[in-house]
Amino acid sequence: MIRKIDDNFYASPQIGPEEVAEAARLGIGTIINNRPDGEDPGAPQGAEIEAAAKAAGLDYVAIPVTQAGFSHPQIDRLAEVLAQADAPVLGYCRSGTRSTFLWTLAQAKAGRSPDDLATCAAEGGYDITPIRAMADALAAGGD
Repeated sequence: MIRKIDDNFYASPQIGPEEVAEAARLGIGTIINNRPDGEDPGAPQGAEIEAAAKAAGLDYVAIPVTQAGFSHPQIDRLAEVLAQADAPVLGYCRSGTRSTFLWTLAQAKAGRSPDDLATCAAEGGYDITPIRAMADALAAGGD
């Protein structure tokens, strides 16, 4: 289930090739995989989604987020992808939560209001409370 977070970012639980086609129909130009390969061996792995994305004319980027949490390189990489994208971006992971959290942190680091980000995430069905303090710190220019 692809959920709109804002005009430029969508989040989704694990996708398969059929959701790649749906993403293309929605006008998404880039798919970001935030799920490490092997996390669920029964789920489609990155190479399968990458092949489907390329076949549909979409860009594919892997920024895996593990149980270790979020790092500045991950946040900065997502910010870079978002800045270069000329169409909306879809991030996916097991539930869509890590993708939404990473988007929130990248947007906060760019100076976007954490209150606005929390509203966008909530409208998409996600609660950023677990990372709200980090988003506040990033928005204030802290690490």
